[in-house]
Amino acid sequence: MLTVAVIEDDPPMSAQLRGWIEAARPDVKVEQWYTRDDAEAAIARQRYDVVVMDIELGRERHAGVALINAINKQHATPVLVVSAMPATIYRSIMKALDAWDYLQKTTFEESDFVDTFLEILRASRAQREQEAKVPAASGDELSLDPLRQGSPRWRGQRINLPLTAQRILAALHEHRGQVVSYDDLFQVVKSGRNRDNVRKHISTIRDAFREIDPEFDAIENVPMRGFRWVAAALPADMATPARKR
Repeated sequence: MLTVAVIEDDPPMSAQLRGWIEAARPDVKVEQWYTRDDAEAAIARQRYDVVVMDIELGRERHAGVALINAINKQHATPVLVVSAMPATIYRSIMKALDAWDYLQKTTFEESDFVDTFLEILRASRAQREQEAKVPAASGDELSLDPLRQGSPRWRGQRINLPLTAQRILAALHEHRGQVVSYDDLFQVVKSGRNRDNVRKHISTIRDAFREIDPEFDAIENVPMRGFRWVAAALPADMATPARKR
């Protein structure tokens, strides 16, 4: 059964969101949480298919930010933020935190919420199906979300990267074995289009990989030209034993 978490401290709003979800998808199980502590405990226990949450919970103005970070560390769960805070300010912030979308309370209709929710649910199911199809033996591979909403995985483990770094990584991996020039990388960097900034993003990517794989060395610096994703060797415990002669 598909399971959705609604994290909202206002009971009437929580009930409304639950009602909309269940009306659109009666087969979905909805779990409601009203405090940051209860939500964090639930996120630690299980992986939801979608999380719908507010940013403010009780007296904590940015509790939702901490919860999104907790979700990102454990699961690639898509998050739909529903908050009264101004969308003009917070939509970009939530996107930077890898939230799927942001709806500002009192400015959207039930149909807007349902359409957005169903889109996220379809993407979440596709992601789960893709993960299930990846053979265990290919755990050494880099896995990228084709919808570019979920974080990448390296050898089966989630890599926490900002969105710009994810786009750079995707460009390198798409052209693996080939040099991706600085000019090409500038196309995926929305601001700070200069070599120093690109190099900083590459450093961020390497550091993130090395948090889970200290031996990571799959991004090659090609002096004066750009960077290249090179084939990474299997770790010793995954390599196929050599045949005795």
